[in-house]
Amino acid sequence: MTSLTISNRTRIFEISAVIFTAVGKFIFMDYLHWKLAFIAVIISFWTGYVYNRYKAIPDIISYWGFRTDNFKTVVLTVLPFGFSTFLICIGIGLYSGSINITWHIIPSFMLYPIWGTIQQFLLIALIAGNLQDFRGLKLNKGVIILITAILFGLIHYPYTWLMIGTFILAIFYGFIYLKSRNIFALGVFHGWLGAIFFYTIIGRDPFVEIFGKLFHLAK
Repeated sequence: MTSLTISNRTRIFEISAVIFTAVGKFIFMDYLHWKLAFIAVIISFWTGYVYNRYKAIPDIISYWGFRTDNFKTVVLTVLPFGFSTFLICIGIGLYSGSINITWHIIPSFMLYPIWGTIQQFLLIALIAGNLQDFRGLKLNKGVIILITAILFGLIHYPYTWLMIGTFILAIFYGFIYLKSRNIFALGVFHGWLGAIFFYTIIGRDPFVEIFGKLFHLAK
């Protein structure tokens, strides 16, 4: 996938907007606990941004990785890593007694990939992708992936297990994305593995944390 003619100014804006979104996460999700409202606003904003950019530059959709032509290939590449991670999560959960699987994992499996796709778009496409194609900036691919992985881990502060898990995930996904550029495949795996991670290793119920007040669910 060749890079489009995108100005450095636009790339700086996108990277800055991602960082601003991350700061908002700490304020609205972690401090104020407005998780559902924040997620809804972020999905709406960035969906609107993608649509507006698509209207101006139709090819940008494929450039970012919203494509299906290589979906199967990327899925088959990620599948061994995903299955191994699943087994590791179950093993750690059984060992530590932290498994907390309820029926809520079903809607989590359905909804989390949407949020996972947004996260992959922001952190992988707009950070790693822009750094790779930034004119006048010749960063080694490994450095770009490391920067992205560190940011991905820091966003999940102060949850140590999440920071470690997302850092490792971003390392692997970074290499896959810069080679194949497919956000859909990475977003689905991100969502499913994220749900498994929450319900096994961390022992938290993200469905209740996000939708609990809406549906009057007890933690």
